[in-house]
Amino acid sequence: MFRPVFHLVAVLTLGLVASATLAASVTDLVAERATQDLGVEMPATGHFNVLLPNGSPETGLAIREFWIDHQTGQFIANLVVPTGQVSRISGLALLTLPVPVTKRRILPEEIIRAEDIELTDLPWQRVNAFAILDPKDLVGMQAKRLITQGRPVQLQSVTPPIIISRGEEVKIELRHGALHLVTTGKAIGDAHLGQEVRVVNLSSKKTITAIARADGVVEALQ
Repeated sequence: MFRPVFHLVAVLTLGLVASATLAASVTDLVAERATQDLGVEMPATGHFNVLLPNGSPETGLAIREFWIDHQTGQFIANLVVPTGQVSRISGLALLTLPVPVTKRRILPEEIIRAEDIELTDLPWQRVNAFAILDPKDLVGMQAKRLITQGRPVQLQSVTPPIIISRGEEVKIELRHGALHLVTTGKAIGDAHLGQEVRVVNLSSKKTITAIARADGVVEALQ
């Protein structure tokens, strides 16, 4: 006479155990849903840092409805908890990016070294379209202006190192097949490796266009 009741209790117990097994972290569920909501605009290296109020459920089975303001990170969601009930939750889902920043202040004309850089997570709103996101794009670059410690470095703030300086006396090389001629000139402008620069040939007094090849060395364009 008690078997149906016992059977029902057993089924409910097994159901709760199965639900607990399938449950996932609420922060993971929210981050996954926020990523889906952002779609193709989601940065390749971005991730969501989810903050929940004290007392919020720690695990859940799924999120049914989800609303988020990507400008502020505030979200509201209907969470299915392991018991099968629906719980309304809210909090912050902040999109962050690992961004290379300098460990110290970099002065104009300084060369940025690998040891000058560290990765730090910053809110998406603080990272504009001109920020450098790959540390490889910073190492070996020369600062064009003062770079503040701990802030994203802008593309316009760095340049490849200047190897030819305006007014500098340079060696002009001309190569044509087996022919290799060398003369002296004076640079009219600055140039980094591989960049065109105007140079005055001191022998002929003519102005030519050359390519910066090394420190103090240019190759005349034919």
